[in-house]
Amino acid sequence: MTVITNIEDLRVLHERRAPRMFYDYVDAGSWTESTYRANESDFQQIKFRQRVAINMEHRRIASTMLGQPVTMPVALSPVGMTGMQYADGEILAARAANRFGVPFCLSTMSICSIEEIAKHTQTPFWFQLYVMRDKAFVKALIERAKMANCSALVVTLDLQILGQRHKDLKNGLSAPPKPTLKNLLNLALKPAWCMGMLGTKNRDFGNIVGHVKGVENMASLSAWTAGQFDPTLSWEEVEWIKNQWGGKLILKGILDAEDAKLARDVGADAIIVSNHGGRQLDGAPSSIKALPAIVQAVGKDLEVWLDSGIRSGQDVLKALALGAKGTMIGRSYVYGLGAMGEPGVTKALEIIANELDLTLAFCGMNDVRQVNSNILYPGSF
Repeated sequence: MTVITNIEDLRVLHERRAPRMFYDYVDAGSWTESTYRANESDFQQIKFRQRVAINMEHRRIASTMLGQPVTMPVALSPVGMTGMQYADGEILAARAANRFGVPFCLSTMSICSIEEIAKHTQTPFWFQLYVMRDKAFVKALIERAKMANCSALVVTLDLQILGQRHKDLKNGLSAPPKPTLKNLLNLALKPAWCMGMLGTKNRDFGNIVGHVKGVENMASLSAWTAGQFDPTLSWEEVEWIKNQWGGKLILKGILDAEDAKLARDVGADAIIVSNHGGRQLDGAPSSIKALPAIVQAVGKDLEVWLDSGIRSGQDVLKALALGAKGTMIGRSYVYGLGAMGEPGVTKALEIIANELDLTLAFCGMNDVRQVNSNILYPGSF
């Protein structure tokens, strides 16, 4: 029996148990993957100050994100096709997040629909919006999120066009997998995954199929999505979305201080410093490198969170030390989902919470809300 002690253990199990194209979809970046790798390696360069002979009792890692109490300042990022990593994956991840006490964000490109998540959860979740050319569809998505009682809308700004991801192209990524010889041979080695998928009706993009005129199957969906990401997205359109939504607005994909100021000016409640996990512009800076300048520019005016590269509770603490008020994890929880389903997501959250708590203690702190750059070793950040 495998003893799981860190996120890497979950990644190894995920790779073993999920079909190759879906594992590669998660664990890959664009072009040379330099930004994807930097997201992790730049965290590793930051060092802590270890303190001793300080009272470490009664530690607190609970906080708030947009006024919502959270068990720790971590939310589950929107990840497309999560329901292809494990049957009903979005439902399982949302339930695990609810029970653990952290927010869950559903992707536009999810397999399970907004309505399916609402049906299987008690706590309001967040919905992530990709801005499409079809504004009637965008408006309908926003209305569906309202009807599902979503508590925040997360608008992704860094996917107006799709970054070139070599592994996805070579694997012929699709949901469900196309019945090619290569795919059939790979699926033959994943019997548990296949049995799970046979036991669910959720195998297409649930937020799209049946909700767009003429999109009723995989062939028509592919034709529709090919031209739908909107390269004309502007700040005026973001303001239109804010008015349509009328609730808490979070803008994801900010890497530049000037863009952070524009996000503030358009009325965002929070921004997420993110490079889409290194899956868009290869050669862009890591999120953790971009964070300090953005915090300095707008940190007093709205909440700044960090996404991309977090693989441990120590990474969470480093982001908080550099000014983030919250963090988001994508790959870290999806590794757990692909490895073990809902218990795997819970395990990933437990690992990160434990690492966050222990590191807080070693740094001589009792409350994660009071963390600042004083816990970091000078010159390492």
